[in-house]
Amino acid sequence: MVSFVLTLKRLLKGIFYAFKDPKFLALFVLAAATLLSGTLFYTRVEGLHWIDALYFCAVTLTTVGHPSFVPSTGLGKAFTVIYMFAGIGLTFAMIARITAGILFPRRMKSEQEEE
Repeated sequence: MVSFVLTLKRLLKGIFYAFKDPKFLALFVLAAATLLSGTLFYTRVEGLHWIDALYFCAVTLTTVGHPSFVPSTGLGKAFTVIYMFAGIGLTFAMIARITAGILFPRRMKSEQEEE
C-alpha cells in the first residue's frame, strides 16, 4: 500500500509539472480536440451513443483496441485510419511529457524557468 501511495504521488507530481509546460498544454488541447472530433464523428456517422463513441476514441488513441466495435461504413473506416495516425502520436507525446516530469522534475523546472 505504501508503494502505491508513493507511486501515485510521483505520478501526480509529474502531471503537475507537465501542466506547467506550454508544450504539454498545447498537446493536451490538441488531444482533447482530437477526442472531441472523433466522438462527434462516431456519434453522427456510426450512430454510437456519445459515451460509447468517447470510449472507442480513447481505446483507439491508447492503442488498446476493442473487438466489440468496428466501424461499419467506408467513411468510418477511412476516418479511423486517419484518426489513429494523427491521434496516437499526440497521445504518446503527452505521455512522454508526463514521464519527463516524473523522471526529470529538475530539468522540467529549469526548462520552465528558461521560457
